[in-house]
Amino acid sequence: MKDHVITNIVECMASSEEVQRIQTEHRLKLVESWGIKEGSSVLEIGCGQGDTTAALAYIVGERGFVHGIDIASPDYGAPITVGDSARYLQRSKLGKQLKMEFNVDVLSAEVDFPEKSFDYIVFSHCSWYLKSFEELEGILKKVRKWGKTLCFAEWDSRIQMIEQYPHFLAVLIQSQYECFKESSLSNVRTLFTPMDIKRVVENAGWTIVNEQSVYSPKLQDAEWEIAMTVADYKEEINNLVDLPGKLKSLIQSEVILLEEAQKNHAIKPMSTYVFIAE
Repeated sequence: MKDHVITNIVECMASSEEVQRIQTEHRLKLVESWGIKEGSSVLEIGCGQGDTTAALAYIVGERGFVHGIDIASPDYGAPITVGDSARYLQRSKLGKQLKMEFNVDVLSAEVDFPEKSFDYIVFSHCSWYLKSFEELEGILKKVRKWGKTLCFAEWDSRIQMIEQYPHFLAVLIQSQYECFKESSLSNVRTLFTPMDIKRVVENAGWTIVNEQSVYSPKLQDAEWEIAMTVADYKEEINNLVDLPGKLKSLIQSEVILLEEAQKNHAIKPMSTYVFIAE
């Protein structure tokens, strides 16, 4: 990806340049793999702070438009909230070709769009935030009438090298204690494997026409997830009164393995499972 393209997008983002350049390069890889063209209309579900939104807006250009929606509150996220990040992006030179809205529940009866309103519907690194398989399937069924092509990306839990093992172990630990929460603001609430996602997508009436694995080794997400898991797991499991003692012991053992892996392996992020469905 040409460096000037990344620079132009990074200038529109609120995050630090060092972090954002790596994230933007990855999101541009995703958009390229989906084949989204200039002039397209895009609905992005789970837009978050706008990492993929900005890449999409740049690619669709002034003749296109990206509408990002997210169920999160604008004050979600740290050190920069998704609301602050969205405001920064919408005031940038890309702002005229995008819109971002929060507190939007796709499954609410109040949320609807006319049939075939969009050329593409995008889910980018957001499915693990959902609370269940049923929620993902419900969303994918509802959005089918809004656009012709579904573009999807999520971490690929089928690790391909030992350096990805700590990232996978961190999200596995989080997903285990998430099973006992009534509500959550965590990054990993349901761990969908690529095989799970394929089954849900097909149940929702979509047909996958192209799939691949995209690897971006510089992404910082693995280190962030590992550090958060090690720092927070004691508080997380102690706050869950229904957590069986044996499972608590298992999670503690897994954290010891994670800490050992931190010491003994270079840390690399998992690859990203990417597909197009129609």
